[in-house]
Amino acid sequence: MSIDQVTDVQEPDVQEPKAAQGDRTLAPNSVQAPTFIKAPKSDAGADSGQVESLVADILSRVREQGDAAVREFSQKFDNANLEVFEVTDSEREQAVANLDPQTRKDTEFAINNVRTFAKAQLGSLSEIDVEILPGVHMGHRNIPLERVGCYVPGGRYPLLSAPIMTIVPAKVAGVGEIIACLPPNAHEAMIAGCHLSGADRIFRIGGAQAIAAMAFGTQSVPRVDKIVGPGNAFVNEAKRQVFGPVGIDQLAGPSEIFVLADHTGDAELIATDLLAQAEHDVRTRVGLITTDEALAKAVLVEVDRQLESLSTAHTAGPAWQDYGEIALVADEAAMIAYSDHVAAEHLQIHTENDKALAAKLSCYGSLFIGEAASVVYSDKCSGTNHTLPTMAAGRYTGGLWVGTYIKTATHQWLTDEGIQQVAPPAARQSASEGLEGHRRAAQIRLDRLGA
Repeated sequence: MSIDQVTDVQEPDVQEPKAAQGDRTLAPNSVQAPTFIKAPKSDAGADSGQVESLVADILSRVREQGDAAVREFSQKFDNANLEVFEVTDSEREQAVANLDPQTRKDTEFAINNVRTFAKAQLGSLSEIDVEILPGVHMGHRNIPLERVGCYVPGGRYPLLSAPIMTIVPAKVAGVGEIIACLPPNAHEAMIAGCHLSGADRIFRIGGAQAIAAMAFGTQSVPRVDKIVGPGNAFVNEAKRQVFGPVGIDQLAGPSEIFVLADHTGDAELIATDLLAQAEHDVRTRVGLITTDEALAKAVLVEVDRQLESLSTAHTAGPAWQDYGEIALVADEAAMIAYSDHVAAEHLQIHTENDKALAAKLSCYGSLFIGEAASVVYSDKCSGTNHTLPTMAAGRYTGGLWVGTYIKTATHQWLTDEGIQQVAPPAARQSASEGLEGHRRAAQIRLDRLGA
């Protein structure tokens, strides 16, 4: 339903922005604050200190006690009493065999699309070797990681796309060994998804204890070099605490979607897309940024209408009430400025000149240009990755991709001519800094050339 089909609409109260919303909601001084047709009631980034202390205890226990601690926490948090954590080959094969035929076809369709796009991305990563001065050669190589741990969330529903997004790009990148961990009570189809995506080993371990097991290693689970994949607040906090000895992809907050729309926006379509994302979690952040007041008010009415018949309204409804926002801005420039400030995980463009607007945006996790490009397609099967930066991290990073699993390491080599180019300034600079050892290391090679 487009906005011109909305009739008998009760005018909603316009809400002014509130300082309590946090810096992700209010624009900085350099950005004109919008008028909120609907303002969020809460800050989706708020977290409890109890999570931090509980996770710290879990990590410490797993580090010290290994499998025994993992087993204890699996029983406590997942009500799973497992003697053996690893999924056997026969169990993997059986899980695939038990997949509904159409589900398997759809899963393989998604795997192929994600693989195809990841291969194209990998092909864009060039290795270089250049001579920047006579005799001074430098370059870099793209080296796949040795072992990666992929956390695969179980969630309220079997998220069949989750293993595809983390495991398939790792396989394309050439990672030596891919470890997958998923909650013990995850749907069997999730095991099938891990298997079809290319996981080398699969473990029935969830939560912070899974992150600890992969970060430190246990009697059953090998230590990995990097941990990727989204999860709940406990998983996220565990990744934050283990970072350093192991790498992580990013710290993921609740899911987000924002839509940029002008007078051409379709209220029914926008509301549908907002609620599709809102059903992920009661803390999902959803929003509309628009230059058209009539559209803003129509979307507000349309969301409420659709919630009446949405089977997941018990999740999407609270998300919309607590974290949903509709921001009215003066013009396209204000829309761009506020959008870049929000830096939404998923950003859809529903405007008259969608591609032109897309070229002016710089802060987002993934961009969906035009009404035909729904976030749902990327969430499931179109090919771009759905593991994306949240909580304004789109200002400084992109999402999970094949490059996440590769380290780009530099190298150099010098001829005698190259030594003559760089040794003198290196020795002089070292001397001025009072680093005699550095000066000698630079000078000795030059002296030997002279000898």
